[in-house]
Amino acid sequence: MRFHKSESAFFVFIVLVLAAGACLAYANSVLGYTGESRDPGELAGNLGLLAQLIFGTGVLLATASIFGVFFIYPLIRKQVREEGKLRAMTESLSARSETLEHAALTDGLTGMQNRRYFDDALREYLGEFRRIGKPVGLLILDLDHFKTVNDTHGHDVGDEVLRVVAGCLREFTRYHDVVARLGGEEFAVVAPNMDTDMLIKLAERIRKAIAALTVTTGNIRLRVTTSIGIAIWDGKESAEQFYRRADRMLYEAKRLGRNRVCA
Repeated sequence: MRFHKSESAFFVFIVLVLAAGACLAYANSVLGYTGESRDPGELAGNLGLLAQLIFGTGVLLATASIFGVFFIYPLIRKQVREEGKLRAMTESLSARSETLEHAALTDGLTGMQNRRYFDDALREYLGEFRRIGKPVGLLILDLDHFKTVNDTHGHDVGDEVLRVVAGCLREFTRYHDVVARLGGEEFAVVAPNMDTDMLIKLAERIRKAIAALTVTTGNIRLRVTTSIGIAIWDGKESAEQFYRRADRMLYEAKRLGRNRVCA
């Protein structure tokens, strides 16, 4: 097993300190023998050994101190700097990850939630509201004759229409509703804890508000309408089945002449 430099340095430091401790312990025992000795020659020898042990201990402690100051401490400082850089890099990557995740769930044109977010949120709402036994409403909206807007006035004007409609949807929905652009000119609203009457009233308010909008860009002034299909979750169907049922109501609204709500 290979050790890191700082680990090896630490082991060397510990060995030096232990060696100094061993010398002191031996010196202490020699000092005990010296106090009991009555022979001058033996006493002189013990004192000489004691001096050598004390000197050796000093050398070991000095070596350990120098080793710690000039080798171990720089390694610690280097490691601290590297950890600081790593922490900063991790925080930066985390922030970028959150930004990318937000971008992955947000429609770049309107700033609304996108289809991926809508699909996940709808499944989570149904799972939670199945548990508490409360209704969930769903609106699917599609702007009428939007292709004509793009073909006649260009995609820049069409994009402005989508942004204005998105702002209207945000204004008429609650903070806990899920409002998403599904793609193209199609939008969706997940409205929890609403029964059929409440959902129809909400859809009509949104339909009338969009019909009353005047989109101005340059010297162009436009009005648009929307068709809306709505459904109330039956408590059993999957998110996909629930969405398809609301989507069928949208197509029924289109078939009946557009600019209307169909439930």
